Amino acid sequence: MRTNRAWLGLTLLMLPTLLVAMDMTALILALPHLSADLGASAVQQLWISDSYGLMVAGMVITMGTLGDRIGRRRLLLTGASAFAVLSVVAAFSVNPLMLIVVRALLGIAGATLAPSTLALITNMFHDDRSRGRAIAIWATCQFTGGAVGPVLAGFLLQHFWWGSVFLAAVPAMVLLAVAGRFVLPEFRGSRAGRLDPASVGLSLAAVLLMVYGIKQLTVAHAVAVPVATLAIGAGLGVVFVRRQLRLPAPLLDLRLFRSRPFTAVLIALVFAGLAMAGVGLLVTQYLQGVLGHGPMAAAILFAPMGLGVAVGTMTAPTLTRRMKQPTAIAGGLALSAVGGLLLTVVHGAGTLPILMIAIAVLAFGAGPLFALGTGLVIGSVSPERAGSAASMSETGNYFGGSLGLGLLGAAAAVVYRAHAHGTSDSLAAALAASSRQGATQASATLDTARAAFTASLHVTGLVAAVIFAALSVVVFVMRPAESRSQSQPESQSQSQSQSQSQPESQPEPQPEEPARTSTETAVPEPVAASH
Repeated sequence: MRTNRAWLGLTLLMLPTLLVAMDMTALILALPHLSADLGASAVQQLWISDSYGLMVAGMVITMGTLGDRIGRRRLLLTGASAFAVLSVVAAFSVNPLMLIVVRALLGIAGATLAPSTLALITNMFHDDRSRGRAIAIWATCQFTGGAVGPVLAGFLLQHFWWGSVFLAAVPAMVLLAVAGRFVLPEFRGSRAGRLDPASVGLSLAAVLLMVYGIKQLTVAHAVAVPVATLAIGAGLGVVFVRRQLRLPAPLLDLRLFRSRPFTAVLIALVFAGLAMAGVGLLVTQYLQGVLGHGPMAAAILFAPMGLGVAVGTMTAPTLTRRMKQPTAIAGGLALSAVGGLLLTVVHGAGTLPILMIAIAVLAFGAGPLFALGTGLVIGSVSPERAGSAASMSETGNYFGGSLGLGLLGAAAAVVYRAHAHGTSDSLAAALAASSRQGATQASATLDTARAAFTASLHVTGLVAAVIFAALSVVVFVMRPAESRSQSQPESQSQSQSQSQSQPESQPEPQPEEPARTSTETAVPEPVAASH
C-alpha cells in the first residue's frame, strides 16, 4: 500500500516538473509575439527572459533549506498555488514592466518546486533501486519538457495569443495543489530553527549578481560593468561561505563538501550544464542563421538533444545492474565527448543528420550523470538535509547553464570575429546587413558569416568534448573510493531514514526507540492538513 502511494505521488510530481520545464523553454518562442504586443524594448525583452531564471537561481538555496524546516509538502503546495495564480496574471499582463515583475515572482514560486520535489522523492522511496528509478523519471520529465516546450509554444501561438503559453502550466499546478494534500506525505526536521535573514540576503545577492554578470558578458559591448558585478557577487559569496561555517544551524551546510563523491558529482553537474548550454546556444543559432530554418522547424530539429537526455536518464538505473554507478557516469560522459567531436565535422545542410546525431549522443551520454549523479548528491546526506542537498544540485545546474551561455558564448564570438575578417561582429548583424545589400554583395556577406559561425560551432563542440572527457576522468578517478562502498552513501542515509523517519502514510506504527533519536520527524496527518 505504501509503495503504491509513493508511485502515485511521483506521478503527481511529474506533471508540474514536466510543464514548468516546458513553460521555461516555450517563452523563447513566445518572446517576439509578446514583445510586439506589449511594446517591449530590447532591454525589457532581456529582463522578461532572465527575471524568472535569476530569481530561481537566487532563491533555490533558501527554499531548499526552508522546506527542510517548515515541511516539504507544505512549501511545495504553497509554491504550486502561487505559480498557478501568477501564471494567470502573467498571461494577462498589460505592459512589459508588469510582466517582468510577475516573472520575477514566478521565479520565487518556481524555486520551491525542484528542491521540494527531490526531497520528497527521497523520503517517499526508501530502497536504492526504487529511489534511483524515481529520480531518473523526475530528471526525464525536466529534459523532455525542455525539448517539447518550443513545439508546444509553436502550436499554441498558431492557434491562440501569447498568454496561452503561460496558462499551459496552470492545470498541473492546480491539480498538484489540490491532490497533493491527500497523496504526498509531509516531512520536516524536528530541530528546525529560524532562517538567518543575513544568510538569505547574502546568498540571494551573491547568486543574482554573479549570474547576472555572466549573462551580461554575452550581450554587453563593454565588460567593465559585468566584471564588476561578478567581482561584487563573488565577494558577497565569500562572506556568505564564512558565515555558514560559523553558524551552528547554517542556511547551507558546506560540510557536505567533505564527501568526495558529493563534491565530484556536483562539479560534474556544473560543468556538464556549462557544456550543454553552450552547445545548445550555438546549435539553435546554427539551425536558424546558417541553415535558414524557421523557429518551429529549428525547435523540432533541436529536439534530439532534450530527448537524448531523457532517454539517457531513463536507461541509467538499468546500467547500474551491470556496472557501478561511477563507471556508468564516467562512461556516459566519455560518450558525450564523442558527441562533441562529431560537431566539429558539421558543415552545411548536407551534414544536418550528423548534427542531430551529435547533439543526441552528447545529451544521451549526460543522462546517467543527471539521473545517478543527482541521486548520489541527495543520497550522500541524512534525510533531514535532503532539501538543502537538492538546492545545491539545482544551483549547480543554473550556474553551469549561465556559465555555458556566458563563457562559451563569448568564446564563440571571438572565433566568429576572427573568421569574419571584420565584415560583421555577429551572425545576426550579417543577416541584417545582407538585407540592405545587393544580391552579389549579400551573398558574399552571408557566405563569410556562415563560414565564420560554422567555425564557432566547431570550436564549441571541441571545447565541450574536452570538458566531458575531463569530467569522465574525474569521476573515474573517484571510482576506487566509491567502489569500496558502492551505494553506501545512499544506503546508509536510507537506513537512517528508515530508522529515524517514517512518512505519515506509514500504515503500521514503528518502534519508538529510533524515533527518540531522530533528527527528522514525520508530521501527523491532522497537523499537516491544518496548514
